[in-house]
Amino acid sequence: MRIALGSDLAGELTNALERSLRERGYDVVRLGVLDPQAPDDWPTVGRGVGEAVASGTCDSGVVCCWTGTGVSIAANKVRGVRAALCCDADTARGARLWNDANVLALSIRSTTPAVASEILDAWFGALPVADAESAEMIETLNSYDG
Repeated sequence: MRIALGSDLAGELTNALERSLRERGYDVVRLGVLDPQAPDDWPTVGRGVGEAVASGTCDSGVVCCWTGTGVSIAANKVRGVRAALCCDADTARGARLWNDANVLALSIRSTTPAVASEILDAWFGALPVADAESAEMIETLNSYDG
């Protein structure tokens, strides 16, 4: 599985995320400040991760900025992306289960590497609910795309 990992700031959290994703066996595509040739402003990072997921180049994305809000908004501007800003494992699990979220947004300011690991466990451990009602709600949500 290929995971797009992007951030506008590098540090303890982004290093821990990349290490954890690789330890889980995922191929990591680095964007933003994690790729020296890429633009590293948060709008471009969020959009880049969103485009990587929406195009199918990557199966899922993880995107970070100081609060996580900006990159989440930017990723959600890409048709087909459902980015969720998650601060804990239960929120991440719910975002995958009920919203079929495909991009995880995290706050560099408030997410510790230990909490990030729990969030990743929940994110990758949950599959979207496969009932007709949930599928209909996701289709309704997708119809709102630009």
